[in-house]
Amino acid sequence: MFKQLKNREMKNIGLLIVSMLMLPLWINAQEESVELFSVPLSDANSPGKLIVEQLAGSIDVLAYEGSEVVVKASFGNKKAHYKEEKEKSGLRRIQNSSLKISAEEKNNVVRIINEQWDRATNLEIKVPKNFSLKLGTVNQGNINVKGVSGEMEVSNVNGEITLEGIGGSALADTVNGDIKVGFVSVTPNVNMAFSSLNGDLDVTFPNSVKSDLKLKSEQGDIYTDFEMVTDKQKAVSKTDKSSSTYKVEIEQWVRGKLNGGGPEMLFKTFNGDIIIRSN
Repeated sequence: MFKQLKNREMKNIGLLIVSMLMLPLWINAQEESVELFSVPLSDANSPGKLIVEQLAGSIDVLAYEGSEVVVKASFGNKKAHYKEEKEKSGLRRIQNSSLKISAEEKNNVVRIINEQWDRATNLEIKVPKNFSLKLGTVNQGNINVKGVSGEMEVSNVNGEITLEGIGGSALADTVNGDIKVGFVSVTPNVNMAFSSLNGDLDVTFPNSVKSDLKLKSEQGDIYTDFEMVTDKQKAVSKTDKSSSTYKVEIEQWVRGKLNGGGPEMLFKTFNGDIIIRSN
């Protein structure tokens, strides 16, 4: 009887439009992505911003022709914090499969709030093309963005970052994973940075981009098809006041200019290659 009621309840779950409301859903262990809600903007004719920060799961953001932020998700299995057959005072625990995800919108800034601490949440989000992004995840997922133009701040810990066909500017960092970025246009006079501890940095710019490059790979190589003018390595002096020692060493950064120079673009990885391409 309970199983029949549960199945009937799942069939009644449809599209939910939520802003600043908690969202309970019933889900199966093996799950396809479900559309959670759509968030309208205060001013659909102006650019917006999306903020998503979560502990576990992937984040996929895709530009589309609509004017709302549309959120879909799939979920991993819950972490077991108890024994399935454990009884307490003659009572058996019934699994609670509800989840809590909400969205807030104010002045075209949409924040996705994920309070699912015990399972990975894989988010699929559609945004209007002109949208800034602040995205972050820690475990069990990569971050992918396609076709969006705006200011982007993207952070991962154990996963890759891929920004494809984007415009604007980007700050991207991860600890364990590659970073791959393809710009179709670049906002002029804006600094950018790309960094990983264990991973390659592969970034493509329009061939007309102007930049001062600052590059460093401890255990990798640097490649480019740009006509980059490299600067001479600088000697850096340091003084240890406690021992009155004066030390001079060669700076480990590689510096260069693209098309005469411009805003600084920093590339840093410890264990990986740096690849800068033109299109």
